[in-house]
Amino acid sequence: MVEATQNQVSDPNGIKTKTEVKNLNFYYGSVHALKNINLKVAENHVTALIGPSGCGKTTLLRCFNRMHDLYPGNRYEGSILLDSGRDRLDILGRRVDAIEVRMRIGMVFQKPNPFPKSIYENVAYGLRVRGMSRRSAIDEKVEKALQGAALWEEVKDRLNDLAFNLSGGQQQRLCIARALATEPELMLFDEPTSALDPIATASIEELMSDLKKQVTVLIVTHNMQQAARFSDFTAFMYLGEMLEFNSTTAMFAGPVKKQTKDYLSGLIG
Repeated sequence: MVEATQNQVSDPNGIKTKTEVKNLNFYYGSVHALKNINLKVAENHVTALIGPSGCGKTTLLRCFNRMHDLYPGNRYEGSILLDSGRDRLDILGRRVDAIEVRMRIGMVFQKPNPFPKSIYENVAYGLRVRGMSRRSAIDEKVEKALQGAALWEEVKDRLNDLAFNLSGGQQQRLCIARALATEPELMLFDEPTSALDPIATASIEELMSDLKKQVTVLIVTHNMQQAARFSDFTAFMYLGEMLEFNSTTAMFAGPVKKQTKDYLSGLIG
């Protein structure tokens, strides 16, 4: 079942909010990992989460698609509201199916993780899980997703090849295509270029800049220059708290909090 409330939400400067985190606390057993997080993720923009290692960036990111449900003893408090344009789904609602959440919110991990299947079947996987069986419809969705991930021209003549035969950068774009195939409303990226060479990194960054035309993007990155290059908004996290949030331009030009200044200047990291 879906727990939802009506009304769309915009932030103070008029940009529509796609996802809103409200008073979120998260616990690994007795460890209080996230502390009263509030965040608005702007629709069709890129929002970056930055901060020192262990500050809670990835923990927060994985709350958005309920990845923490896979391990016992984890606990959420608060809400994450996803605005579909028709209703607002509380992702953390007790009656909300986590599988439904993961179909609506795609995720790309730090290292490429293609399935041991063909290029075609990697992209078609989520479509089949959703019950799609007509080959022509799957073909159309697979091509569209591969085009969206800027991979179609490179693989269109070898869709039956094993995905592991692709280069590292191509595998990561394949994982992006796999996530795009189910037409998610939000895409999560957890340091998606940290395992790639500079050329592949540039390709993925260019792709993510283009992706915001079709989907809202939330990315965790340890690379401040990367956040500055293509994100629209940046949130700084420290010791499980969100200390500062602003447009990326404003954040890097004039951070307000001392910890943010120290992080951006390299004094902490």
